[in-house]
Amino acid sequence: MGKYTKDDILKQAHELAKMIAETEEVDFFKRAEAQINENQTVREMIASIKSLQKQAINFQHYGKERALQLTEEKLEKLEAEIDEIPIVQEFKQSQIDVNELLQMVSSAISNKVTDEILISTGGDLLTGETGSKIKYSESSCS
Repeated sequence: MGKYTKDDILKQAHELAKMIAETEEVDFFKRAEAQINENQTVREMIASIKSLQKQAINFQHYGKERALQLTEEKLEKLEAEIDEIPIVQEFKQSQIDVNELLQMVSSAISNKVTDEILISTGGDLLTGETGSKIKYSESSCS
């Protein structure tokens, strides 16, 4: 029988989530998001983008090719403009940083679980074969 239940693991995951929420990366993300929400220019540009996206969907639905093309051009121009704004660049970078942190944690857990399985079955960490796989391939060779 295993030593831990799914509940035990979830408790640890919640602890880990609390720790992650208190990292510099997450702090920076929250500050960047707040700056975006407080910035009138950015808010107006986001509202315009949303409105243009709705128009584009309508034009596409009714098969209005020319209107759709013009709307998509306006959208591209506006999205390029908003991407030039330093606080928007900071916000996007902070999203990337938080995602990388989460990926790192996920990979570390996944790799450690694999290593623990190999070690506990007497497997080979270099080849990534479990003990039972090694035993089975040795017995089938003879």
